[in-house]
Amino acid sequence: MKAQPTRYAKSGDVHVAYQKFGRGKLNLVIVPGWISNLDCCWDHPSSVAWLERFGEYATVVMFDKRGTGLSDRGKGMPGMDERMDDIRAVMDHAGIEDAALFGLSEGGTLAALFAASHPDRCRALVLHGSLARFEQWIEDQSAFDAFLGYVRDFWGTGSGYLRYAPSMAGDADYQGWWARRERAGASPGAAVVLMNLNRQISIADILPAVQSPTLVIHRRRDMIVNIEGGRELARLIPNAELLELPGDDHLPWVGDDLEMIADRIEEFLTGTKPAPSIDRTLATVLFTDIVGSTELATRIGDGAWSHLMQRYENLVDAELARFRGVKVKSLGDGYLATFDGPARAVYAAQALIERAIELGFEIRTGVHIGEIQTSRDDVSGLAVHIAARVMGEAEASQCIVSRTVRDLAAGSDLRFAERGHKRLKGVSEPVQLFAAMKT
Repeated sequence: MKAQPTRYAKSGDVHVAYQKFGRGKLNLVIVPGWISNLDCCWDHPSSVAWLERFGEYATVVMFDKRGTGLSDRGKGMPGMDERMDDIRAVMDHAGIEDAALFGLSEGGTLAALFAASHPDRCRALVLHGSLARFEQWIEDQSAFDAFLGYVRDFWGTGSGYLRYAPSMAGDADYQGWWARRERAGASPGAAVVLMNLNRQISIADILPAVQSPTLVIHRRRDMIVNIEGGRELARLIPNAELLELPGDDHLPWVGDDLEMIADRIEEFLTGTKPAPSIDRTLATVLFTDIVGSTELATRIGDGAWSHLMQRYENLVDAELARFRGVKVKSLGDGYLATFDGPARAVYAAQALIERAIELGFEIRTGVHIGEIQTSRDDVSGLAVHIAARVMGEAEASQCIVSRTVRDLAAGSDLRFAERGHKRLKGVSEPVQLFAAMKT
């Protein structure tokens, strides 16, 4: 199979490059590792053979993340919200309503987050050489400094291929291909920016919300991502299957067991799998509350209060629409809304705080992310309860968020100030809270 035509899906202001190939009935989206280049995928026989195997039983879509390969570089560090948007944009442009997702290495964190957030669009999940926490990849500051040294002194030479594919040691052609892949995947500066984003991300807290049937594959002596990364993914994702294999290669298209891996993935993806129940999903929950509402209503009178609340509701509707929030219901002097990404929820909270001040009063807001249960006109679940309690810790004109929101907002321009661990009513363990700060 030769290189495929590249197309571009528009995700916000960014063009995301993708290719589509294969002839199977199953839709499969490949979420690449931290750097990639679509054209380079077709430049080495081992990679080509791997892709051809997928194409025998699936219609495959693979893409370059924003900031890498053939996609736009964008502005600043891409957040997880934007990265999930990119997957949806590619699927929409390719005419795919739902698909199995194959997440490789760091791409597995994004694939798992997408699966939890959009269970209606992810029918199955395969994670290879992936991780739940950054330290399972680069364990400490010393290792991170060594990575920065490699980028500074050796990026584009391909000399780092031995850690990703030790079974290819001494293969000059493979090292040359890896060198081209580095150069075409990201510039040295972009590599540092992307890795600084990656080191902020932890998805461990949201893994129990993944509903898609999941297969986790990991080699025990993987030289890039510690086996504990795969084990934690399998332990925290409900009913996930774990396939541990001997060997030290990180990449699935090299090694003595590559045929075994390919066979197991095909068996997993082409078997009968139940459709996910979409009444449960991962969502970011926002609560708002007017500070001193009773006193304000008494002071200005019923008529003025009613007029003020109508103006406020119109502004709430406009801001929620701007940040893709869904207003679940009014709470009398506040609102409950959900979002498909934590950064957007915090931006919306900050905007609503500003709108309230313009109208002459103050609100407090709280944001948490977790699994919720949905019905026709309401949401419920522990995440909703925690979000309400988080809001209760906020002062006037303040947005308080949980640690999970802070972690998953990595890559945005938001700043957070730690507010300590709080025991929230009805929550068994203390919750670490942060105040979202205006930039």
